[in-house]
Amino acid sequence: MQVELLYHTPDPERAVATAARLCYAPVGASELMESLSDERIRKVLTTILESGHLSTLEHASYTFAIDGVSRALTHQLVRHRLASFNQQSQRYVKFTDGLETIKPDSIAENEECNRLFDEMIEKTVEAYQAFVDAGIPAEDARYILPNAAETKIVVTMNIRELLHFFTLRCCNRAQWEIRALAWKMLELVKPTAPFIFADAGPGCVRGACPEGKMTCGNPYPRAKRD
Repeated sequence: MQVELLYHTPDPERAVATAARLCYAPVGASELMESLSDERIRKVLTTILESGHLSTLEHASYTFAIDGVSRALTHQLVRHRLASFNQQSQRYVKFTDGLETIKPDSIAENEECNRLFDEMIEKTVEAYQAFVDAGIPAEDARYILPNAAETKIVVTMNIRELLHFFTLRCCNRAQWEIRALAWKMLELVKPTAPFIFADAGPGCVRGACPEGKMTCGNPYPRAKRD
């Protein structure tokens, strides 16, 4: 899995604080952007985060390039509706030079299951190639491709949605592949807005586990915002 932060809103914490202060300021956003001190920005952000008035977090966004993940992962990822996605198309990209796949460790570590997995992928690729050679359009040949098929996707989320995404997908109960993705994304965004993302992650880093009786029983250490 490769995850790259392509770009993000410059100085996201200042941008968010500016949007929040504009509601109560007699001057325009550009003047606020230049005049807000670092201390004032932190005070505004503290108020926003503690009060739950999170709409201002939507004014800063992040775009990621994600490679080497499975279609099983992206089927979950695109359920986060307050985000933008562009994914490698199986309609227009032909996999006639072979199909890269993502294999779960649970399968790879089991000798018999590992063998069956490899055999099924080999047969699938052979059938796919036969379909394409027979003139079947790629958009129809793809119907036999597995959830394990490797894919690439570009994702854009604003900070509010990122915090929600991290809460759900960094959790130990999240599926292993998307959990790994979520932690990689969090690692990339944290340095760009360290105050906002200080306690980002699963719900247990901020307090009691929100999963109730479905809890994993192994909470992460509590995070602390400086």
